[in-house]
Amino acid sequence: MPYLIDGHNLIGRMPGLDLSQDQDEARLLAMLRRFSARSGKKVTVYFDRGVPGAQDPSAVGGVQAIFVRAPRTADQAIAAHLRRLAGEAHNWTVVSSDRAVQQAARRAGARVLPSEEMARALQPGGPAEGDDAGEKPGDGLPPEEVAWWETFFRQGGET
Repeated sequence: MPYLIDGHNLIGRMPGLDLSQDQDEARLLAMLRRFSARSGKKVTVYFDRGVPGAQDPSAVGGVQAIFVRAPRTADQAIAAHLRRLAGEAHNWTVVSSDRAVQQAARRAGARVLPSEEMARALQPGGPAEGDDAGEKPGDGLPPEEVAWWETFFRQGGET
């Protein structure tokens, strides 16, 4: 399952990284490349404050970085990415602790992983290859769908 990441939101939850550092994005990208290599998962990460006229780097090491230029925000770009995915959004995990981004992900049917959990996964000793960085069954499902499935299984698979 590929990841769609709110980059600055994740940096704010990473031990040893700080949004005021000059190389915070580069350091996060290096960590994400290691994670991608270890897990085999593709990662797309959005950052605010792209430089006008600059080119975004192409995907390197399974990680694509997209620097969003004002007046758009990374949050808006993530929501647009989810809309473009349409029915395929359920195959993606959105990493953010921003409630608006989480809500957009859930509406699209994507899984949601709080930045704090992803930050733990990026640390040495994080999830082993093939693990899904703290994903839990049902993440991203609306409560009414979870309730429907609970009823379905309690009734022995009959509706």
